[in-house]
Amino acid sequence: MTEKKTDNTKTAYIHLAPGFEEIEALTCADWLRRAGIDAKLVSVTGKREVLGVHSILVQADILFEEADYDNCEMIILPGGMPGATNLEAHSGLALQIQAFAKAGKLLAAICAAPLALATHGALEGKEATIYPGMEDRLRGARATGDNVTVCGNVITGAGPDVASEFALKLIEVLEGKEARDSVAADILFDRR
Repeated sequence: MTEKKTDNTKTAYIHLAPGFEEIEALTCADWLRRAGIDAKLVSVTGKREVLGVHSILVQADILFEEADYDNCEMIILPGGMPGATNLEAHSGLALQIQAFAKAGKLLAAICAAPLALATHGALEGKEATIYPGMEDRLRGARATGDNVTVCGNVITGAGPDVASEFALKLIEVLEGKEARDSVAADILFDRR
């Protein structure tokens, strides 16, 4: 059964494959939900339970086969190894990445996961960032080395240490700076 959206709430799908980086996936899910975004954890395994890279078992909201990509504003790919390569290898997700890239819809990936965007042609001619030392995997893109890079419809992040900054940027792109600042204040992000 495919999930259908029934209101104007923006939807983001955070994809989970075995070996995903837990802090990246769950920070995005938590903080996007705080901003009123319908952030769903999507399992690409055929099962709701997905084991992260640090042996944390997470229950996804929906399976890949239940997702309604026509009514999704953003695809999000957390990193981790082998999580990122497992996402890269998923043929159905590859088709969705290609369709989003062609339509100019939002794609986001952090840590090692930008390699999946590159493999499926979504980074061609763009600037992007990836986990340090993996810059050669950004085929078609210019590596920035920044914590978070936004280039057109693509948002990329460098790794687990910037999961918070990455999630806040996703909120800003989806809902605006006011929503980003509200969540940042709520979680004491900007308090230094």
